[in-house]
Amino acid sequence: MGKKATKAADNVFCIARYEASEKDDVYSSRESAAEAIGIDRTRLARIELGNIVPYPEEVLMLADAYHSPELCNQYCSHECPIGKKTVKELDIQEFDRVALRVLGSLKNIDSLRARLIAIAEDGVVTEDEYEEFNSVLDSLDKISENAQSLKLWAEKYIVDLEHHKPSK
Repeated sequence: MGKKATKAADNVFCIARYEASEKDDVYSSRESAAEAIGIDRTRLARIELGNIVPYPEEVLMLADAYHSPELCNQYCSHECPIGKKTVKELDIQEFDRVALRVLGSLKNIDSLRARLIAIAEDGVVTEDEYEEFNSVLDSLDKISENAQSLKLWAEKYIVDLEHHKPSK
C-alpha cells in the first residue's frame, strides 16, 4: 500500500481513495488511482491537497471509482455556487441511526398534513399563517434531509452489497 499523504489526510477525496484502497489495491497510490480513473496524476494530487477544486465531471469520476457517492454531496454543498444555496451537506451514518432519523421525522406526518391543508384551504398564505407555514416548511426540510441521507447510505452500501451477492 502507498504511504499516507499527511498534507491531504483530512481531504475528502484522499479519504475516499484510502477507503477504496481497502477493497481494491489499485487505489493505494495516487499514481495507480489516477491511471485507473483516467485523470492526470498531478491533478489528482492537487485535488487531494486542496490546491484546486475539481471539476464536476472529475467529482463524478472519483465518486464512481471510489464508490463514494458522498463526494458528490460534499462537492455540491461546499463548492458548487448553486449547490451551496440549495444542497445540505449529508452525513453517512450507520443504517440504524439513519433509519431512526427518517422514522423520527415522519412520526408527526398526519399532523403536518392537516396543518398544511388548513393553511392551503383558502389558496393563500395569510400573514397570520406565516409562522405556521414556516414551521411546516422546516418539518418538510427535515424529512427531505433525512430521506436524502437514507438514499445516500443506500447508494453507498446497498449497491456494494449487490456486487457481493453469492451466486445461485
